[in-house]
Amino acid sequence: MRHSTFFFILFFCLKATSAQSNDDLLKKVKTKLELVNDYIVDAKMRTNVAFIKAPIGSIKIYFKKPNLLKIVKEKGISILPKGGININTFSILGITDYTTIDAGESIINGIKTKVIKLLPLNENSDVVISTLYIDETTELIKKTSITTKENGSFEMEFTYGTFANIGLPDKMIFTFNVKDYKMPKGITLDFEDNLTKEEKAKLKNKKGKIEFIYSNYIINKGIANNMF
Repeated sequence: MRHSTFFFILFFCLKATSAQSNDDLLKKVKTKLELVNDYIVDAKMRTNVAFIKAPIGSIKIYFKKPNLLKIVKEKGISILPKGGININTFSILGITDYTTIDAGESIINGIKTKVIKLLPLNENSDVVISTLYIDETTELIKKTSITTKENGSFEMEFTYGTFANIGLPDKMIFTFNVKDYKMPKGITLDFEDNLTKEEKAKLKNKKGKIEFIYSNYIINKGIANNMF
């Protein structure tokens, strides 16, 4: 009986330590991002799905805390994200009411990452669960996997360079289920003309991939709210 009590107490002590470690790591990741109040960045956006016509080449992204985001493609046409899902880590870490689950470790592009699941406690949240893959050495999110009520599941994978010290990536790969994801206003995934209806329906069950390559960041110079 004493042995059972000992292991019972040890289990909960280890669980509490793990939860504290998760909170500490998330705090360090957030600390980097908190240095960014706003930014404007140019980006090349291309779809990596052979059967889809790429609708956009060059875009400009505007962001302002806490969650203002605007994407403008060539010729000044605005693209508005659906469902409040932003193509960055700010929206993920902007959730404050959540519980964490330690999900072990995983290798992302040769780098060992700590895996933490975030479960929002707000039942009205569109996000059901977020899984973060964090490089503990650099305190950067390398990958996220998100399940939502409105847009199914999707992933974002980040590559950092010049602005790694403040958590802004040089590149992001966005992977999504073509059938489930509601594309933002202004973006349409046009299938190749030579496909039959059956082929198009089958391809909609596949995953789509969009790559963003960022350049010319303008950070913390101030952006008026009326820009959004």
